[in-house]
Amino acid sequence: MPDAKASLIRILQHAYSGEVAAAYAYRGHWKSLKESPEKEQIKKIEAEEWDHRRRVGEWLEKLGAKPRAAREKVFWTIGRTLGLTCHVSGWFMPMYFAGRLESQNSVEYEDAAAFAKELKMDDCVADLVDMARVEVEHEVFFREVVTGHRLLPMMKKIFGWS
Repeated sequence: MPDAKASLIRILQHAYSGEVAAAYAYRGHWKSLKESPEKEQIKKIEAEEWDHRRRVGEWLEKLGAKPRAAREKVFWTIGRTLGLTCHVSGWFMPMYFAGRLESQNSVEYEDAAAFAKELKMDDCVADLVDMARVEVEHEVFFREVVTGHRLLPMMKKIFGWS
């Protein structure tokens, strides 16, 4: 059985870097949109991603761990690049991939919560479960936005996301 602390740290390191990518991608995403309720919701989602990053960073610190520098650079670049591509890719693609990614993020936080529970870190469990809940809310938003789009059936066949 893998060491719970090492597994929790690994997931948190991945989440920490993933949150920077998500936040910058969402910033580019909402900046590419016209004024609308969708734009305001994506601004809110960006803020929540920054909040998750802060909270995950605090848990890493409490565990005596740090983010992975190379992963930080890679994911910073990914987030900035995705944010820029939102200005040329149209509306649907960023909405679809954001929702698909959010569904994976919620599972990551649930897995981390299980390791935190094993370590009897009750405050961490509660925090991670809350972050998972917020990621599910993000997924639901993006799923509802793309529902009925003509490209959705094809994208689901190619890339998945039930």
